[in-house]
Amino acid sequence: MITTDAPTEDPGKSHVHNVALTRRRTLLAGSVLGGTALLLSGCSEDSGPGKGRQDADAAAEARLRGQAARDSAALLARYDATLAAHPGLDERLRPLRAEVARHAAAFGASPAPSASAAPSTQPRAGASASAPASSAPPAPSAPPVAPDEKQARTDLATAERRTADARAAALVSAPPELARLLASVAAAGAAHAYLLTEAGA
Repeated sequence: MITTDAPTEDPGKSHVHNVALTRRRTLLAGSVLGGTALLLSGCSEDSGPGKGRQDADAAAEARLRGQAARDSAALLARYDATLAAHPGLDERLRPLRAEVARHAAAFGASPAPSASAAPSTQPRAGASASAPASSAPPAPSAPPVAPDEKQARTDLATAERRTADARAAALVSAPPELARLLASVAAAGAAHAYLLTEAGA
């Protein structure tokens, strides 16, 4: 009796075929995972330094604004001290002081009391001694004022000029919007200095 057996697959060939498929799938999966990792890495690298630069720029601008606000507050304190020591200068200094107060507000300084309002050092009635202090920075202490009216004006003009010079120097590192504000305020300070001198009398 003659029988015809169905052809059987060579086990060796089957093993080679399976290994080839497995390696192909591994390479394909690896390339997909590698591409995904590269894409995610690229996104992270693109956003990381950019965000860091933005944070650094914002911090630098905040420092410049804070310094400008402190300079304006100190100048305002000098105007108030001069007005308190020389009431006869009120008509001449009051408009300049008002403009300095507007500059301080533009830089984010806390509103200053009017020149005629003297700060009280007595605690309010019913206030607790353990009450938490305000988070706002303390107001600048009143600077000394020359007893001579002319010298007092000269000292005020010097303070205006020094502040204007500091703001002009800050323009180099300031962002555009803040640089424009600094330039405008510096020009106003230079004009104030001129008006406070004998040449501007």
